[in-house]
Amino acid sequence: MSDSCIFCRIIRGEIPSYKIYEDERTLAFLDINPSAPGHTIIIPKAHVTRVEDLSEEDAQALFRTLHGLVGGIQDALEVPSSTIGINNGPESGQEIPHVHIHVIPRTRGDRGRIIQGLVQPLNRLSAEEMRRIAERIREHTSTLD
Repeated sequence: MSDSCIFCRIIRGEIPSYKIYEDERTLAFLDINPSAPGHTIIIPKAHVTRVEDLSEEDAQALFRTLHGLVGGIQDALEVPSSTIGINNGPESGQEIPHVHIHVIPRTRGDRGRIIQGLVQPLNRLSAEEMRRIAERIREHTSTLD
């Protein structure tokens, strides 16, 4: 854990939070600057900055917690949907350098945007560009095999 990380300080109980769920690897609590009522943050207890640096065990625990909570959050807030997002690195808007998942309860007409609306869309890429990008990604992710 980091001494200065606000999320690590919440885990240690140094900063109060509106805790929703906790187990040995994860913690979920309400965002104090919510985008909607019930906006929840889910974090691993391990201080890790980026998703790709999570251990397999922490990644599994994080998504198990997400899976277990999202339906209950929606039911509790009486909303039909939620936006689930991770900002992975400062260029993506990650403000706190500790992996975290946002669960934002949503309703039709709430004036929220889709995740794809966060950046300006590209012009459609050619089939050759798409093939080239897919190949490069496969080359750099061969560890999944």
